[in-house]
Amino acid sequence: MTSLRPACSADFDACIAVFQRAVAQLTDTHYDAAQRRAWAPPTPDRAVWHARLASLQLWLVERDQQVLGFIGYELSGHIDLLYCAPQAARQGVATRLYRHAEQQLSQAGVRRVWTEASLVAVPFFVRHGFVLRARQLVQRDGVGLLRCDMDKVLAE
Repeated sequence: MTSLRPACSADFDACIAVFQRAVAQLTDTHYDAAQRRAWAPPTPDRAVWHARLASLQLWLVERDQQVLGFIGYELSGHIDLLYCAPQAARQGVATRLYRHAEQQLSQAGVRRVWTEASLVAVPFFVRHGFVLRARQLVQRDGVGLLRCDMDKVLAE
């Protein structure tokens, strides 16, 4: 049985580990090894990550106290992070997290949500009603990574 709950600072390292594993294992069809290493360096800067996670509305899905996925979003409507552990991929975890975030944002009066999706995540966001607005080439440690600016207007 899985549970959805707000994350706390004690969960941050588990979320970082999910991110690291997701990038390493779930993105190789769209990004090469150098790109994956630039995106998720082998030794993450935990202080930077902790500050980033603390600044977001952060929710996770867990089973047996193991984090299966997490979403981090801003009350402005920006979906900043959405990652699933490889063993939980394509099992509805990301959908559960996204739907919860959308519901929370809609209840807060947000009328538009947006994200910068990886090439791997584009089909997920399209299934949830997002539209591709632009492709962006971002640099991480001198390595170019393609991502997609996407948004969705929420029903009133």
